[in-house]
Formats: sequence, structure tokens, C-alpha cells
Amino acid sequence: MSTDNVSPANSSAGYADPANPALPTTGFKLDRTKAALVVIDPQNDFLSPKGVAWPLVGECVTENNTIANIGELFKVAKELSLTVAVSPHYYYPADHHWQFGGPLEKAMHSINMFDRRGPTSLEGFEGSGADFLEEYKGYILDGKTIIASPHKVYGPETNDLILQLRKRGVSQVILAGMAANLCIESHLRELIEQGFEVLVVRDATAGPRVPEGDGYLAALINYRFLAHALRTTRETIGDLKA
Repeated sequence: MSTDNVSPANSSAGYADPANPALPTTGFKLDRTKAALVVIDPQNDFLSPKGVAWPLVGECVTENNTIANIGELFKVAKELSLTVAVSPHYYYPADHHWQFGGPLEKAMHSINMFDRRGPTSLEGFEGSGADFLEEYKGYILDGKTIIASPHKVYGPETNDLILQLRKRGVSQVILAGMAANLCIESHLRELIEQGFEVLVVRDATAGPRVPEGDGYLAALINYRFLAHALRTTRETIGDLKA
């Protein structure tokens, strides 16, 4: 896939960056000797039109060209021998016996999002909502990509992603995946707290649009406050290849 096919971030007025930002630039410079590409939840339930979350996120995924942009990031990261990690989201039967949860947790459990038969079983996994998007499998299942243990709510506090990155000497993270205002933002916050520099790829993610609000817009606002850099796929690839 050529970077000519990589779409720019959604630039409609509602998502455009402020003309006169109040916050200073950070001076972040991407160093691929220290960096890893981390992709959150590149799974069918988010990114396939057959996925259970597609009615909520599909419009934004399509507008941002999210699927192709994540694919291009995987491709270039592998070409450059960058550390690549995936932080997936799985629910096992025992998880459905939790006694409390937030609104989205309740919703995910009710629609069987990311469901697997069990932590030691792959029965029914292939092609399921919890499975990786087919076009990414060549990158994820190459024996080199870190596949972290599953995160259970939104952030990496419940999995081994940070340990795996530390063991590879990573101190900068290129963050992409789903969903913008949920698992991406939660991973961003925890990675920052753990001392990583984080670049969020703004068009390699997407968010839900529901009566409660536009999740993608909410995420962009917070990224501007929190991330060390907020760039498009095209800009990120240019930095990696520079």
C-alpha cells in the first residue's frame, strides 16, 4: 500500500485543530531506535462491518480511513523493524459474572463483544468478533509482534503491555487502534504516567457517535492536552522514514 493512499485526518470544521492554540508545543521528536507501534483492539468487533460495535463506530472509521491507515502503520513498522505490539480486548465466560460495571462495560457484556470461549481455548475464535481483522494477521501473527495479555476494561493496567515494552527498551509509543475516547485514551494516560512519550495517530483511530456525544471529538480534545504529539498517518510515516 502506498502512502499516497493514506487519507489525512478528518479535517471538517468540528475536528480541526484550533487556529491559535493556548498550549505550547512539546518539541517531541520521533526516534525509531526508541519507538514502538502499539495498536489497541485491531479486532473484528470494532473494525469489521460485521462487528457488534460497527453501528456505533463505522461512520467514523470510514471517514478517517482508519482500517487502511492502521494497515499502513503495520506495514511500515515491519519494513523498518520497529517493535510492534498489540493490546487486545477479550472477555471469557467468567468475566460475565462481574457484579458491577460502567455503562459501556454493561453494553459490551450485553452484546458479547470480544467474547472467547475461555483463556485456554481457541474454539470458535477464528473469524469471530474477538479475532484480529484478517488483513492485519500477517503482521500480528508473524512471531515477532508482541501480543499482550488482554486488557479487561480500557487501559493497560490489567495486562503486560508495559512490561513487554520495557523489556524491549522502548520509551516512545506510536499509538493507534480503537476506540479513540476509550481504550486509546486510557492507554495514552497510563503510558504517560509510566514515563513514555506518546504520539497518537489521529486518523488511525475512530470513535463512537451516540446520543451521549461524539467520542472521536471528545478524544481529540483530550489528546491535544495530553499527547506529546498528535499527527496523521502520513506525517507519522514521514517521520519514521526520515
